[in-house]
Amino acid sequence: MFSKKNSKEINVELVFKLNNSSPLKEIIDTEEDCLILKSIFWEEVFLCWIKIAVEEHCNFFPSLILDKKYFSLSLEILNDEEMKKINQKWLNKSRSTDVLSFPIIYKEDGINLMPFIELGDIFISFEKAFKQSKDFNHSLKREMLWLASHGFLHLLGWEHKDKKELESMLDFQKYLISKVN
Repeated sequence: MFSKKNSKEINVELVFKLNNSSPLKEIIDTEEDCLILKSIFWEEVFLCWIKIAVEEHCNFFPSLILDKKYFSLSLEILNDEEMKKINQKWLNKSRSTDVLSFPIIYKEDGINLMPFIELGDIFISFEKAFKQSKDFNHSLKREMLWLASHGFLHLLGWEHKDKKELESMLDFQKYLISKVN
């Protein structure tokens, strides 16, 4: 499922939470899309992406992640109402959105001598992802990967303050997703 490369041992601990009140299981109609409901799928995705960030594109990300062997992050798939509450509480925006990320590391952070690093939290609105998958005429799995990759890059400190930075980030998202078959 994922492209492999001989590399140093990297481990990912993922806290995966799937909101029970969301109608996920009722509207997922393909076996491929069912993968997004499984923690092991996301663990493998984030492991692949972390290896790419550390081994192939280390100049884009904070140096304190480059020598780490253990990474931890959380992913929560929730409904629009819950997303709206999080957006209001933490960003003072009274609307839902497709993805939110809350990084713990920053490029300016000092030295971390521990062998592990906590990256932060990603929240994805299933309802927004489902609507966007229909709007863009691609699978729900593809849309969830798109949103997760965007949140993941924010966890690693990538920002998009202008059009050029956004285009660069979107191109890198496409690259990350291409590595997950």
